[in-house]
Amino acid sequence: MKLIASDLDGTLLNEDGIVSEENASAIRKALSQGIEFVVATGRSYDAASKPLQEAGITCPVISLNGAIAYTENKMELRSVPLDHGVSKKILEVCKAADMYMEFFTNEGIYSVSREYFLEVLIDIMKSANPQISDEEVREKAELRFQLEPVHFIENYEEIFKKKDIIIYKVLAFSLKQEKLKEVHAKMETEKDIKITSSGDINLEFNHPEAQKGIALKAFAESKGIGMADVMAIGDNWNDESMLKMAGRGVAMANAVPGIKELCGYQTKTNMEHGVAYAIEEMLSELSLKN
Repeated sequence: MKLIASDLDGTLLNEDGIVSEENASAIRKALSQGIEFVVATGRSYDAASKPLQEAGITCPVISLNGAIAYTENKMELRSVPLDHGVSKKILEVCKAADMYMEFFTNEGIYSVSREYFLEVLIDIMKSANPQISDEEVREKAELRFQLEPVHFIENYEEIFKKKDIIIYKVLAFSLKQEKLKEVHAKMETEKDIKITSSGDINLEFNHPEAQKGIALKAFAESKGIGMADVMAIGDNWNDESMLKMAGRGVAMANAVPGIKELCGYQTKTNMEHGVAYAIEEMLSELSLKN
């Protein structure tokens, strides 16, 4: 293996959004042996960079599911935005289903209501952690504003009136599974859209060329590395393309069942330093071959 690509949420990051010292140490060990490391995430570059910097990791970042890729110095390598007409259709269908949306653009994230935003986050956290108090949930939800600032506007249509706006990804949430399925069914035949998901209650809309696997392949080729020599680690459906294209696809123990089925390898959970375990296992195999 010559290149390691890791997802962030549910993979490299634990449930507190932190890169553990075990994971950071394993990454440094791989780097010291001449193996490249890149993060491939649904997050924006800024939101991805913060936990990496806190762990002392400097690396290239494939962000927004592959819509924009950056060097470790934040030089843009690749950019694949959504067409405005396509974005308007996504808006129309998701609004009709009463879904909460976020538009990821070259000017940051846009949404319509801070309180609605907080309510959605609180509902998400309460459904995942029913034992924690409302106050604790609200405090955690408020942290999102520190991690990734959101611009709140009166209505989504304002986005399209902004001069030189570039839309890279649309993220839509619903706690109702039937709504998610309904929107997915209506949009899946659109040739200019790729629909993925990073959780049970969201849909992520990108350009078909803005996929982690496609962006990872382009990055690997720029380094003279073939996909057979790439290890990819992930946990959810927005990781599918890179896990399938990599020579060594590794599913987290906390990955959704379908992701585990398509991977040849499985590691521990994100709370058990699964990335470190996967890296150490791979390095051990390499040393035995040598």
